Amino acid sequence: MFLYIISYKKDKDKTKQAFFKGWKSLTNMMPQFLGIIIVVGVTLASLKPETISSILGSSSGAFGVVLSAVLGSIAMMPTFVAFSTGDMLLKSGAGLAQVAALISTLTLIGIITIPMEAKYIGKRATLYRNLVAFIFSIIVGFLIQEVVEIL
Repeated sequence: MFLYIISYKKDKDKTKQAFFKGWKSLTNMMPQFLGIIIVVGVTLASLKPETISSILGSSSGAFGVVLSAVLGSIAMMPTFVAFSTGDMLLKSGAGLAQVAALISTLTLIGIITIPMEAKYIGKRATLYRNLVAFIFSIIVGFLIQEVVEIL
């Protein structure tokens, strides 16, 4: 808010323009955001915590981490929704490593956007980037689990 006031005093027109541009972006994202929240909410409501725990819980081990990474690679959602989804999954019994891998792949990999990415950086670079990001996400999942256990 403080920076908004400074910006407004410096240049009212640009500040108003930036505000309305941001507002328009937010309102354009809301239907997608609400849709994702509804789907996640219905899914979590229909699955028992024991089911989520058995599929994505700490006891699912490496299989659960890889499954989470695959799901995160396929799904596409804004980052702020990914964190909310991760929180809901953790509260429903998902493991920390699994959720970390899911969020990491959600933010780093986009199967849907591969054709567009390949157009700009090439097929080989796109393949390598996504493969490295996938492996990195799995490693991150396990590392976060270990760090939390140490703390």
